[in-house]
Amino acid sequence: MVQTLGLFSSTALVIGSMIGSGIFLVDSDIARLTDSPALYLGAWVLTGVLTLIAALSYGELAAMMPQAGGQYVYLRESLGPVWGFLYGWTLFLVIQTGTIAAVCVAFGKFLGVFFPSVSTTHWLWHIAHVPPVRVGPMVLGNMDIGVNTANLVAIAIVLLLAFVNIFGVKLGSMIQNVFTSAKALSLAGLVVLAFTIGRNATAWQANFGSNWSRFWANAGWSAMHPVQVGMGGPIVLVNALVILAVVQVGSLFSSDAWNNITFTAGEVKNPKRNIPLSLVLGTGFVLTVYFLASLSYLLVLPMHGDPNGATALARGVQNATEDRVGTAALEQIFHSSGADLMAAAILISTFGCANGLSLAGARVYYAMSQDGLFFKSVGKLHPKYHTPVAGLIVQALWTCVLCVSGSYGQLLDYIIFAVLVFYILTILGLFVLRVKWPAAPRPYRALGYPVLPALYIALAGWICFVLLRYKPQYTWPGLVLVLLGIPVYFLWSRRGGEASNT
Repeated sequence: MVQTLGLFSSTALVIGSMIGSGIFLVDSDIARLTDSPALYLGAWVLTGVLTLIAALSYGELAAMMPQAGGQYVYLRESLGPVWGFLYGWTLFLVIQTGTIAAVCVAFGKFLGVFFPSVSTTHWLWHIAHVPPVRVGPMVLGNMDIGVNTANLVAIAIVLLLAFVNIFGVKLGSMIQNVFTSAKALSLAGLVVLAFTIGRNATAWQANFGSNWSRFWANAGWSAMHPVQVGMGGPIVLVNALVILAVVQVGSLFSSDAWNNITFTAGEVKNPKRNIPLSLVLGTGFVLTVYFLASLSYLLVLPMHGDPNGATALARGVQNATEDRVGTAALEQIFHSSGADLMAAAILISTFGCANGLSLAGARVYYAMSQDGLFFKSVGKLHPKYHTPVAGLIVQALWTCVLCVSGSYGQLLDYIIFAVLVFYILTILGLFVLRVKWPAAPRPYRALGYPVLPALYIALAGWICFVLLRYKPQYTWPGLVLVLLGIPVYFLWSRRGGEASNT
């Protein structure tokens, strides 16, 4: 692979892959569950601490092993090839492809603001509706299979980005740089507007009060918060520590994909310096902007409101229409034109996010193929552009299947827990490699080692425990998807061994 990406492009890939549509949507659910301005912002602080510690830890691994495949390589070298494969298997099956599908369908939905014929309800070919079926903690089905105008746009975007990224990482990174800069400016504009002309006296009084008493409401150790166990299960009361762990489903997912830069390590200039630096700069920027954006919503809208309110101000953060809190904030500032402005910002954001995910993901499948754990053709590079053409195509085709099936959203819900487990395992691998390879060159050493990486494992482990207890619909299905990769690993391993013997 050709080393093309400089520090700016590497940082843009981190930022662009992280910022999709989540920050404009998940805050409503976080606000409903926490029911406290302090805990609502505290959820983003916890997400920021976890993500930044992880990025600092990954920096050491990236500097040690600047190879295409990134996290797959780290798991393979520290814990063994089966763990690397299980990560790559899950990445291809759901994490990367499902996220690309979700982001591209979101692009189609928001394009419908300007072109009403683009909609998830405008069917061109409706194949079937799969009714919901309960299997243990899971509810499967409840999805429509077919082609509507929104997922047709999504499929077109998926195929376009796969095609564009065939022509070299330089072209893909140029697109990423442009769209990342645009989305960063859009978010910065939202924050500036909220802190200036958008600041609302009603919202301030409702969320903060004259002496900040309302800001801390429901945030004390004695305050209890209702949580429904599973889907349709009993409602139980939990304390602040538990509710902060529960809401990480939304905030951590919105902050995910920062590790995608490690997938492209083989194409980064001076990777031993630029990858750790881009991880810190990129995650630091996004997490700061996310916190300020969430604070901005509190400056513009009251947290509580009437679900049937006629205006964005009346509905508040918790009851924003279809959870589109970013749109609600701009509607409050600019009235009727606010929805159009937010739709334009999300179109820019989702397109750039999908491009970054598409570019990076194929590099993992390339590395897996090199180890004999994926289709052989995926391990070959284009003779002129030095890109994993087959990997881009296979990734795009499976993503299109997920778009048509309508299953990507459900699969992403199931896999959030597994993503967190793989982060824990990778950072655990940092400790393993310090023992396994004590004399290996480490151009960058994880800041705060061993305290900060151990803190990450403890905090992330607590979140996993809470999700297993209170949100089994987000945990056990994800583990099942991961475990399904074990027989596939042995199948690929056997095939690889037979091929080498031949």
